[in-house]
Amino acid sequence: MTVRLFALTCGHLDLDMAAMIEDGTGRERVPVPTFLIEHPRGRVLYDTGMHPVLQTDPAERLGAARAARFGFDYQVGEEVSGRLESMGRDPAGIDHVVTSHLHFDHSGGNGLIPNAELIIQRPEWEAGMNPEVATQFGLDPRDLELGHPVRQVDGEHDIFGDGRVVCIPTPGHTPGHQSLRVRLDGGEIVLAGDACYFCRTLRERKLPARVYDRAAMHASLERLAELERGGARIFFGHDPEFWRTVPQAPAEIAF
Repeated sequence: MTVRLFALTCGHLDLDMAAMIEDGTGRERVPVPTFLIEHPRGRVLYDTGMHPVLQTDPAERLGAARAARFGFDYQVGEEVSGRLESMGRDPAGIDHVVTSHLHFDHSGGNGLIPNAELIIQRPEWEAGMNPEVATQFGLDPRDLELGHPVRQVDGEHDIFGDGRVVCIPTPGHTPGHQSLRVRLDGGEIVLAGDACYFCRTLRERKLPARVYDRAAMHASLERLAELERGGARIFFGHDPEFWRTVPQAPAEIAF
């Protein structure tokens, strides 16, 4: 049984590094990744990137103050549906979207994937539906209210029941952040999402300035480190140096 993994770059953001990692300085252009997993029993996206309105008017979606914190390098065709179409995949043919968490650069393209089941950790769903918590931590419930069937999960969730594509809870960045383990023929890759922005985050255990639960995020980093010690490769959430080493779709990622 062959499982295939593809990396899609859905634009870039210019960010203040002091917000991204302790002792960070200056600004950095970072990728906005999504991933396509093709399993014999279905197609899965891990995250959907940004809403297409951010290509033209970020303030309309995010509000002026929040949009001003970022620089947006996000062109027409770089939205997740455009990336899928460029590699010959129909966005309507995606079966599952695994939402790592409800930040604008991870779930903003959900509406472009019309027929998928959304898989989300229950604490993330509940936080997103709580207006006070959602506002405080930048979660966007609009990405959940698009008519998709929703599967709320608690803890690990084996999507196909064979251990090849497994959601793993990695909270701390947000209340219900989840990463995704993908077992290829050659070995296991863990898509860390924002549980681990950079390689440095894992090596030095330096967190972003603003997280939901620092103790939980440190515990999630330790879980990622344990998986790495067990032979898994970690794919970091927004690491530009690491991302330059990742083959881009339509090229396939091999372990």
